[in-house]
Amino acid sequence: MRRYGSAVLLLLMGGAVLRISLFSELYLRYVQPALRPYLVISGVLLMLLGSVAAVRGMRQGEEEEGHDHPQGHAHGGPRIAWLLTLPALALLLFPPPALGSYSASREEAQRAAQGVGTFSALPAGNPLDISVAQYSSRAIYDTGHSLKGRTLRLTGFVTHGSHGTWYVTRLLVTCCAADATISKVEIHGDEADGAPQTDSWVTVTGVWIPKGKLGTDGAWPPVLKATTVTQVKEPADPYDKR
Repeated sequence: MRRYGSAVLLLLMGGAVLRISLFSELYLRYVQPALRPYLVISGVLLMLLGSVAAVRGMRQGEEEEGHDHPQGHAHGGPRIAWLLTLPALALLLFPPPALGSYSASREEAQRAAQGVGTFSALPAGNPLDISVAQYSSRAIYDTGHSLKGRTLRLTGFVTHGSHGTWYVTRLLVTCCAADATISKVEIHGDEADGAPQTDSWVTVTGVWIPKGKLGTDGAWPPVLKATTVTQVKEPADPYDKR
């Protein structure tokens, strides 16, 4: 059986990669959409390599059947190598979820380093759908106050702070989940009473409330006065866009 170890590992890993990238959209929990073709190609290559390794193992077994071997002679690596199948099986059978409130609580947003300035005008629309990252950037850095007087709609997952505060939160990835950074907006107003459950997804509609001096820690986190809070399903792509 040991001669098939490498084949089994390659086939399991290839199957797991194809499961999340070719046959579903689970890969969006871990990487950007643009990386999907590379995942599919990698999965196919792993399956091909595993098939080749399996065929070679079968041929090796047939060749050894006609030869005598000393007692106690064994082929293959240590049995502990089979533990390498566990990550592949986990990805194949129980894909880990996208990053959530735990990751958000451990990630410090980088704020004042970029400085302040005038942002471009927002598109027409009332309410206007805007990403949590865009709202945060404009609330903290925009000297033109482009959020003023607009009704805005944000979607994200819920995180909680101290003294009953809660936030609409989104993680932004450049390449994959390993480089995720956080954007969050503090929710105020009567509709904010009775905070939703941590990690639940909500769409919040409301208006911007200025806070602190632009470009400083006093402006973080930005605030939205909510007029409606609606629970929604987690989107297929849970990460934010710039």
